[in-house]
Amino acid sequence: MWVSFRPRVCRGCCLFAASAPGRADPVDAGGTFLFGTPESTPNSEIGIGLFDIPQHEITISRPYLIGKYEVTQAQWLSVMGTEPWANKDNAEPSPNHPANYVTWNDVSDFISRLNDKSREGLFRLPTEAEWEYACRAGSQGAYSFSSDGESLENVAWYRGNSKGKYHKSGVKSPNGFGLFDMHGNVAEWVLDRYDPKGYLSTGIVTPETELYPRVVRGGSFRDQPERVRSAARGFSKKAWKQRDPQFPKSLWWHTDAPQIGFRIVRPKSVPSREEMEEYWIKPIKEY
Repeated sequence: MWVSFRPRVCRGCCLFAASAPGRADPVDAGGTFLFGTPESTPNSEIGIGLFDIPQHEITISRPYLIGKYEVTQAQWLSVMGTEPWANKDNAEPSPNHPANYVTWNDVSDFISRLNDKSREGLFRLPTEAEWEYACRAGSQGAYSFSSDGESLENVAWYRGNSKGKYHKSGVKSPNGFGLFDMHGNVAEWVLDRYDPKGYLSTGIVTPETELYPRVVRGGSFRDQPERVRSAARGFSKKAWKQRDPQFPKSLWWHTDAPQIGFRIVRPKSVPSREEMEEYWIKPIKEY
């Protein structure tokens, strides 16, 4: 279930073993990469207003483990006992489909409960920089597999081949680190609050004092090729709850966002208290 950066596979994640579509192999990877998109890239290739420039070098200084797959419905159910996707549009109830329709608040609660259940107690969402490093898998082009996107059909569920729905995790080919669905299928929550100028920073997590907008990465089954690039950024919107009949709106699901899921990470070593306070977030309520 886990791929390790420097370099071993996680053997203690027994909670996920039963429902994981496969198992991870050890991966040995460096920690420095080019974050973002070159400023010379034409708008026709990246879309307008996606805010993933300028490209600059970032070093991932804390080795970490990352889920080989997006968190599945079976995994979500084993921790939360709920089915946010049930009876929703585009619902695909299946143990190995990604858990979707989940809010950032709900994912935070999932991680808190998972940490209570596990021996490690250190799971969290990845930062934007950690996510992109894992997605790129040593590549520098628009996608993890090549610079021109000719093989997108083989690695991603996106608007051109998804038939308007998300699919089981792990069906398409993995990237160079053995990670599945980093491009497309469901977009993935990360820790960071969305900042249009985020790529001007050094990859430090932006403060999480506000719930909207939060960053999602990877694009989804609904998106065009430019929005499933390694560097492409999306962000949450209150409109994702537009059809929620409750007042106030639910904290626990996005009625209009079947395209949103997540994967989780954990550090390879026990972090300091300061690191935990920075990276292990608490749920943020809307009201």
